[in-house]
Amino acid sequence: MIEAIGAMAGLLGVIAWLPQLHRVMVQRLHDGISMPTLLAICIALVLWIIYGFLINSLAIIGSNIAAGTCVALVALRVTQLRRIEASAESF
Repeated sequence: MIEAIGAMAGLLGVIAWLPQLHRVMVQRLHDGISMPTLLAICIALVLWIIYGFLINSLAIIGSNIAAGTCVALVALRVTQLRRIEASAESF
């Protein structure tokens, strides 16, 4: 039961990233996204994953890997969009 609650919390955490993914992947919007904040979130997620391994919690491990994947995709896409925008401005 405890792992199920953790899994549900993790699922909701991942779902919370879907609008941001849509915004940068589909709408190609990146304004207002802080790269230092994304880096801090990634570090926190890595620490949660380590913690999950230490306490043998698949819910913590899986949900933080999934959330980390979402955050990494957002960061990569924002970086791409900002590079494209910077090269377009240099012309």
